[in-house]
Amino acid sequence: MARKSTTQRVVISTIGAWFFGFLIFFPILWMVLASFKTELEAFAIPPSFLFFHWTTENYATVQERSDYFHHAMNSIIIAGGSTLIALLIAVPAAWSMAFSPTKRTKDILLWMLSTKMMPPVGVLVPIYLIYKTFGLLDSRIGLVFILCLGNLPIVIWMLFTYFKEIPRDILEAARMDGATIGRELIYVLTPMAIPGLASTMLLNLILAWNEAFWTLNLSTSEAAPLTVFIASYSSPEGLFWAKLSAASTLAIAPILVLGWFSQKQLVRGLTFGAVK
Repeated sequence: MARKSTTQRVVISTIGAWFFGFLIFFPILWMVLASFKTELEAFAIPPSFLFFHWTTENYATVQERSDYFHHAMNSIIIAGGSTLIALLIAVPAAWSMAFSPTKRTKDILLWMLSTKMMPPVGVLVPIYLIYKTFGLLDSRIGLVFILCLGNLPIVIWMLFTYFKEIPRDILEAARMDGATIGRELIYVLTPMAIPGLASTMLLNLILAWNEAFWTLNLSTSEAAPLTVFIASYSSPEGLFWAKLSAASTLAIAPILVLGWFSQKQLVRGLTFGAVK
C-alpha cells in the first residue's frame, strides 16, 4: 500500500526542499549581491548581506572596460552552433544504434563515453597545433567545432536512451506505409521524441555556454565568449571581487533566464522513459 501523505510530512518535505534549494542557490545570490557592492565592501569581514551601500558602478565599469554584447554574441553563436551541429549528427547516429543495432553497438557507445574520461589538457597541444596550422585559432568556427565534438558523446547517449523507449512497432508501421528513412526520422521519430530532443538541446547548450577550458586556450579577442570575458577580471595584481561578480552576473544571466523558463521541459525530458 502507498504511504499516506500527512500534512506534517508534506510540510517537513517542503521545508527541506526549500532549504537545500536555497543552499544550492546561495553562491549565485552572494555573487549577485557582491556585484552591487564597492570593492571595500566586497572584501569586508564580517560581510554584509543586505545592508550595504548599493551601487551599479561595477556594471558601468565592466561595460566601459569590455564589450559585453560582443562576448555575449560570440557565446550565443558558439553555443547555439555547436548544439545544432551536434543534434544533426546525433539524431541519425542514435537512431541507427537504437533501431538497427549490431554486435558492436554497445562497444561503440562505451568507447564514445570513455572519450569523456580523458582530461582535455591531455590533447591541448595537438589540438592547438592543428588549429594554428589551419588558421582556426580565435575563430568562432574553430570553437563551434571543438565544443560540438566534446559534447557529442553525451548528446548521442541521451538521444539513444530516449529512442530506445519509443515502440519499434510504430516505426515498422511507417515503413509498411512506404516511409523512407528520412521521412521516418523527420515525421515519425522526431515528433515523438520532442521532450528528449528539447532536454538534450538545453543541456548541451548549457554545457557549451559554460565551457571555459577550450575557450580560454583557443580564443583571445575576436571569438572570445563570456567565459573569457569573466576571466579578464582576474589579474596578477589580484581579484577585483565586485567587478568580477558583476561580470559573472552578466555572463550567467541569459542562461539563468533560459533555464528558468524551460525548467519544466528540461525535467520532463530528463525523466522521459523513467516511469512506464
